Amino acid sequence: MQFFDSHAHYNDEKFSEDREEILKSIYDSGVTKLICAGYDIASSKEAINIANLHEYIYATAGISPNDIPGKNFNEVLSKELNEIKELAKNKKVVGIGEIGLDYYWNKENKWEQKHAFKKQIELANELNLPIIIHTREAVYDTLDILKNEITPIKKGVFHCSPLNLDLIREGLKLGFYISFAGPITFKNSKNADEAIKAVPLDRILIETDSPYLAPEPHRGTRNDSRNVKYMAEKIAKVKEMPLAEIAKITYENALKLFVN
Repeated sequence: MQFFDSHAHYNDEKFSEDREEILKSIYDSGVTKLICAGYDIASSKEAINIANLHEYIYATAGISPNDIPGKNFNEVLSKELNEIKELAKNKKVVGIGEIGLDYYWNKENKWEQKHAFKKQIELANELNLPIIIHTREAVYDTLDILKNEITPIKKGVFHCSPLNLDLIREGLKLGFYISFAGPITFKNSKNADEAIKAVPLDRILIETDSPYLAPEPHRGTRNDSRNVKYMAEKIAKVKEMPLAEIAKITYENALKLFVN
């Protein structure tokens, strides 16, 4: 049985001391493809470096809503967008992201977040790449941009998707994939079963968002891609299907969106 972890951060400093050891263990465990996601210039470069060293790893490049410029916003953003464009020429880069809106951590710069999000969708369209969307407490502004302001040509995925049924239904209508992470396994999670049921098999992905959001039964520990099986197990249980079938479906979906 093989798994595809569609979103992880091995470019995070939490893996600095044992990255190569962990990556070998991950592959040996059956996670035979994964995407290392960028969130600013430095992390995007590191994601590409990691991907270049490992045949089974891909990368994304982008500026997350938590990492957009503060001072000299327009000037710095323009420079960073040019850097992302250059980075995305690398053959291992399979998407622009993570990008989006986050009003949980940042409430004072909503205009800047929206502008950066839209400019990066424009860049993804220019490069013919899918986008990887981070949205937190900003569901309706995120959907408004996608529905009414700019259409992503290659679509993409709502990564670590909020268990918001409106977001999932509207995201599916727009042609996006929905990726589930650790929260669907949490004992206090609301709407997890309903959210999983709402996503058809041809649009569902799994991820760990490592090193964050470790699933049950490892909640609270450093997460890594060996735990992606727990998301697959949860989906298999809700959809009343064999685990091997969910592993195969999510693997093929990730290949279709990012690689093929």
